This record gives sequence, structure tokens and C-alpha cells, in this order.
Amino acid sequence: MVIPLGQQAVDERHRTAPLRYSAAWDTAGASVPDARQAVRTLLARAGHRPDRRPSQDAQLVVSELVTNALRHAPGPGALLLELASDATSLLIAVRDSSRRPPEVQARDGGRVGGHGLHLVSRLCEQMHTVLLETGKQVMVRLSLEPGAE
Repeated sequence: MVIPLGQQAVDERHRTAPLRYSAAWDTAGASVPDARQAVRTLLARAGHRPDRRPSQDAQLVVSELVTNALRHAPGPGALLLELASDATSLLIAVRDSSRRPPEVQARDGGRVGGHGLHLVSRLCEQMHTVLLETGKQVMVRLSLEPGAE
């Protein structure tokens, strides 16, 4: 289920709404490019330019997490993006059907692949995994502060 960004409820008193995006997929419904586009759209609505580092970092993190979910956990999954009310950080959560926690592999410049979680852990302020009855949810928080540029 996808909640389009344009259809989110707005608090009429304050004319603000928490900026959120969520999507769920079955075994074949996820798209890494769509996940990156969702990040760009969400952050642009909050005034973050897509060509700036915070937005590019967020797109990279989402791309890595969704790719890992699709590659290592066939089955249903979900993506949640939630912007902090002051637009200074982004919560990214990816749920998949595997209960195996992700492991950051040792750095190896000669290896093709396997570097994504290392990048994610370097870019994000927080990263943790919640084991669920039907899989896991990997959650990260990424700073969008100007100093992150």
C-alpha cells in the first residue's frame, strides 16, 4: 500500500503535517528507483534540494537498505520514511521477511559488493534492527542539518 505524498492530512490550525511516506510490497512489488524517488519528493517538500548532499545521502541509504531487503529476504516488505518535525533528520525504516540481522562486513577494497551497510553506518547517526515475528525492521536516522553538506 502506498500513501501518496499529496494525500497526507494537514493540521488546519497549524497548516503543517508530519511528512511521511510508506509503501509495502509483496514478492515482486518493490522498486529501488521508486524508493529513491520517494525520498527526493519527501525531502523536496521540506525544502531540501535533491542536488545537495543530505538528499543524495538519504537516497543512497534508502537504495542500499531496499536493495538488501530484496536481495537477502524474498517476500513481503515495507518502506517508511518520516521527516522530523523540524526537518533536520529523516527516519528510514525498511521491513523484510528475514529474521537474520544485517551484518556490516569487514572492509575489502578487492571485493565487489558487500559495502552497502558500511556506507549506511557511516552516513547515519543511528542504526538498529528490530526483530519481528515475521522478519525484521532495519531503522536508521540520517541528519539533514546544513553541516551534513
